[in-house]
Amino acid sequence: MRSNTATSHAQSIRFGQMWRREWQLKQQGAVQWLYPLVLFLVIITLFPLALGSEPQLLQRLGVSAVWIAALISLVMGVDGLFKPALDNGTLAQLIVARASLPLWVLIRLSIHWLFSSGFVALLSLLAVPMFGLSLSETGVLMASILVGSPMLLMLSAIASSLTLSLKNGAVLVPLIALPMQLPVLIFATGAVDLFATGLNGLPIFALLLAGSIFSVLIVPWVIALTLKMAWLN
Repeated sequence: MRSNTATSHAQSIRFGQMWRREWQLKQQGAVQWLYPLVLFLVIITLFPLALGSEPQLLQRLGVSAVWIAALISLVMGVDGLFKPALDNGTLAQLIVARASLPLWVLIRLSIHWLFSSGFVALLSLLAVPMFGLSLSETGVLMASILVGSPMLLMLSAIASSLTLSLKNGAVLVPLIALPMQLPVLIFATGAVDLFATGLNGLPIFALLLAGSIFSVLIVPWVIALTLKMAWLN
C-alpha cells in the first residue's frame, strides 16, 4: 500500500514538473503561438472582403469560413511541436530518464490546444459582426470548435511526428493532416447548420466528442512510439 502511494505521489510530482516546464516554454515562445491566431484573423477578415457585403451570402458561408480558418491556423501551428525537442536534446533526456513519453506528449498537446483552439474559439465571436451570425448560432459554432479541435490537433500531431526525420518535413505536415481532417470539418459545419435550421445536431456533436476523446486516449501513445523511432534514427 505504501509503495503504491509513493508511486502515485511520484507520478503526480512528475506530471506537475512537466506541466510547469511546458507552460513556461509556451509562454516564452509567444511568437510561435500568436502566429496561428493572427493567421486565423486574417483569413476570417479576407472572406467578407472577397464575398462582398451581401448579408445572406455571408450568413450562409460564415460557419464554413470560420471553421476553414480554424483548421488552417491549427495545421500551420503544429510544425514546431516536437522538432525543437528533438534538436535541443529534450526528447533524448526524456527517453534516457525513462520518463513517461506519452504523458509528456499529452501535456505538450494539451497546452498547445489551450493556446490555439481555446483562443480560436473565443475569436470566433467575431463571426457576429463579420458574417451577421446570431449569438446562438455563434455559440454553437464555438462549441463545435471546442469539441472537434482536439481530434484535429491529434491528427496534425501525428503528421508532425511522422515528418520529424525529413529535411523539409514542415511542408508535408498540411499535406498529410488535411485529408484526415476534412471529415471533421464536414461533420462540424453540418452540426452547426442543423442547429441553425432548428434540427437536432446533438448526435453529430456526440460523434465529434467521442472521436476527440478516443484520439486523446490513443494518439499520445502512437506519437510517443513515433518519436522514439525518430530519435533512434
